[in-house]
Amino acid sequence: MIDSLSYARVSSREQEREGYSIPAQQKPIREYAPAHGFRIIREFVDVETAKTAGRKQFGEMVRFLRENPMCRVILVEKTDRLYRNFRDYVLLEELGVEIHLVKEGQIISKDSKSQAKFMHGIQVLMARNYIDNLREEVRKGMREKAEQGIYPSRPPLGYRNNKVERTIEIDPDKAVIARRLFDLYASARHSLLTLRNTIRTEFGISYPNGYLQRLLQNPFYIALFVWNGKVYAGKHKPLVNRDTFDDVQDVLHGRNRGKLGKNSFAFSGLLQCAHDQCAVTAEIKKGKYIYYHCTGHRGKCELPYFREEEIAERLGSVLKNIQVPDEILSHLEKSLLVDKEREQSVRQQEIDRLQQRLTTVRRRLDQAYVDKLDGHITNEFWDTKSAEWHDEEQRLSAAIADLDTAEPGRLLNSVRILELANKAHFLYLRQNSTEKAKLLKIVLSNCAIDAVNIYPTYRKPFDLIFQAAQTERWWTWGDSNPRPPACKAGALPAELHALRNSILKQ
Repeated sequence: MIDSLSYARVSSREQEREGYSIPAQQKPIREYAPAHGFRIIREFVDVETAKTAGRKQFGEMVRFLRENPMCRVILVEKTDRLYRNFRDYVLLEELGVEIHLVKEGQIISKDSKSQAKFMHGIQVLMARNYIDNLREEVRKGMREKAEQGIYPSRPPLGYRNNKVERTIEIDPDKAVIARRLFDLYASARHSLLTLRNTIRTEFGISYPNGYLQRLLQNPFYIALFVWNGKVYAGKHKPLVNRDTFDDVQDVLHGRNRGKLGKNSFAFSGLLQCAHDQCAVTAEIKKGKYIYYHCTGHRGKCELPYFREEEIAERLGSVLKNIQVPDEILSHLEKSLLVDKEREQSVRQQEIDRLQQRLTTVRRRLDQAYVDKLDGHITNEFWDTKSAEWHDEEQRLSAAIADLDTAEPGRLLNSVRILELANKAHFLYLRQNSTEKAKLLKIVLSNCAIDAVNIYPTYRKPFDLIFQAAQTERWWTWGDSNPRPPACKAGALPAELHALRNSILKQ
């Protein structure tokens, strides 16, 4: 008997689990083999689409044929079970394989007549055309759905698919979050970071900054949506009024920053009286001198008047107190660089994993639609599974987009924080009062002042840097001659390691 291989394929794991496709292919193949003098020495089974190259078991079969030149026969049920792309067709032809199409009653080999090869090629083309046509029909159906005002995919936060009525409706549990996002950001008092923190505090849910930005830019919330580059009017109810949406777009594009008044003072809003906790305000004397003093809202106060130049000089010590020595900065930056490279590698691995999963999900959607048209699955099964896969497709796409745009910002921000702490006082001395105040507001959340002293409240993580600078214990020494301990590349002494991790957590 002649050695041969058998090959069978199904297009979804649901078909495999239900058990009616693979056995249905293998049964006639196993009956055909002995009746025609063949002995099946290996069986290969794929559970994935054949419209593109790269099937695992198909690849294994090709490797087996290359390593075993004495075996040159493949038994398969019919053409579209073996391939629906020309690359695999040409590959098997080049290997000189004899293909027995059991159900179609054909034998294709290098010795086959040209007419048989021609007809077989036509069948391959028809199989490929079948897949392409189905894809076009799916896209056409989605386009028609969009033109009817129904978003043909998963809606954003605050909405949900009504599978019974095949419409999109407001999700009462999530709509309150979506509306809150727009209301907060429209106030022009939030960055994406503070918006995320506020939502996390109020609802216990944390969203990536990139995801929040896409939501805030999405016209879906005012009953419009974009599909294939075209804007459609949706039939769904808007969650946000047009004025609020426009305000959010203005803030996102920097058109609503708020302008300083005629007599805006550099250090206004930054200082507090240490005696009665009233705000420290400013006024102009003699038409040109700026003086700061307590508002006196709680009665007469002991805080004297300060010229703006004096205030600026005293506030400079605040930045001097968080200065990171050059040597410490160098060690921390090297450690963060190692972390950045490691994070980039991990992120790329995760992107690759999600891309593979996304490809699988889209392949399942395509093939399941084919199976529905062929009658292999019911309409109810298609509706259930396609909704699940569309949801997963949207989640995977969003996750990939976030990872693609997330150049390790956490690590980069940590480096910038350390560099700022290292150079803040130097930069401060060379700025005018307005720029000095901007620098101070990055570092401080509040600052109390009396006649003699100044009492800063540092923002995180500058408070941690301040503590380390005050104790001057950047690292612990084992002798009286301070010097950095020998460390491996990227490694840090315990004190610096703890400081670095604390900054990364902010």
